[in-house]
Amino acid sequence: MGPVNMQLVEQARSIFADLGYTVEGNGPEFRAERAWKVVHVNTVLETDELPSSASGQFHCFVAEPDDADDLEDRLTSAEPNYEWAIIVVDGDDYQVERAPPGPRASA
Repeated sequence: MGPVNMQLVEQARSIFADLGYTVEGNGPEFRAERAWKVVHVNTVLETDELPSSASGQFHCFVAEPDDADDLEDRLTSAEPNYEWAIIVVDGDDYQVERAPPGPRASA
């Protein structure tokens, strides 16, 4: 794995904290928890392996704009057995590029 983009990690942690989640973990992969929902957050994904469904039901991938389309293509092709979303961070702004389907998708 290449160098970790700590600015992206801190922005991801801040986004989830601002949404009312308790954030646990210090690295590029951490947990965000609120009420009954635990989201496994990945800010760096440089390997060809996506997280397995054994690692949780909800996954959120945080990416920079240049990486978002490729990441979405990989996730769509892999059809993982968990709900996923991608948050694209561009400077101080962010946008959810793909939210999980279904009625349980509330953040």
